[in-house]
Amino acid sequence: MEQTEQKKVIFSGIQPSGELTLGNYLGALKNWVKLQDQYDCYYCIVDMHAITVKQEPKDLRRRTLEVLSIYIAAGIDPEKNTLFIQSHVPAHAEAAWLLNCNTYMGELSRMTQFKDKSQRYGNNISAGLFNYPVLMVADILLYQADLVPVGVDQKQHLELTRDVAERFNNTYSETFKIPEPYIPEAGAKIMDLQEPTKKMSKSSDNPNSYILIMDPPEVIRKKVSRAVTDSLGVVKYNDEQPGVKNLMTILSVIKGKTIQEIEKEYEGQGYAQFKKDVAEAIVGELEPIQKKVKDLVANKEYLESIYKKGAEKASYVANKTLRKMQKKIGFIPVSR
Repeated sequence: MEQTEQKKVIFSGIQPSGELTLGNYLGALKNWVKLQDQYDCYYCIVDMHAITVKQEPKDLRRRTLEVLSIYIAAGIDPEKNTLFIQSHVPAHAEAAWLLNCNTYMGELSRMTQFKDKSQRYGNNISAGLFNYPVLMVADILLYQADLVPVGVDQKQHLELTRDVAERFNNTYSETFKIPEPYIPEAGAKIMDLQEPTKKMSKSSDNPNSYILIMDPPEVIRKKVSRAVTDSLGVVKYNDEQPGVKNLMTILSVIKGKTIQEIEKEYEGQGYAQFKKDVAEAIVGELEPIQKKVKDLVANKEYLESIYKKGAEKASYVANKTLRKMQKKIGFIPVSR
């Protein structure tokens, strides 16, 4: 009998620290859907990462279930993927401590996200904000992930993961797979609608900068109509026209059209019709997802069955790696 080839493992997660944006959907979720038949995927709601900055408890609970609902509504099948909530798998916290002791302060102080956030929050920053990249390292290594879908701005965290994994392997013998980045070609980075040289982010102070997955159609249309372009009036994909380039990327990813096809379609037309079409494409993509999310959020029992089943499977895999780590470090194993 022919042995079936083992699928490569993918791990990724999204923080429930704010509402998810079109950037999260096009840059991550839409690509995750394409991976689910080819890979063994673990998709996590990383609620432990979210508390590195203060969260309102009731909002954190609501958003955690909403993110899970968005995963499913976007087409991530709970039967094909392992969907779980990070805090439901204690191995993440345990492994993070073991890896903390194998990570250097200098490595963590160089993390650009720490630098950015510490400037924003001043002296009131937690130790968790400093060393949460180690928790991210644990997230990935516990599942022996082969690939991690990352945006360009997160490559630094994956490099840290690879460094820590290699250091642990060299110190204690082969324990972890060394993960590789999975960077999709299209839509890897959706930019801010008002400052198109910056990545679209829900933490922006200007609500016109981003489109939320759950934004109503009239809000989406208004935000796209206000999106920054330029005075050239030409739909061309180049770095001199970052606003137009960003809208073209969005249209290309949603409609599956090439940049060349979009340029040809809007030749000599200016921006009015182009922006209108971008807005309608976004509305058409998000409306069915929004409806499914509302139905799922109302069905707490179903969501509970998904995250319980996901946590069981994730715990089984994560604990196998954690036991291996503990044994190699020299801890006395407890019989379970």
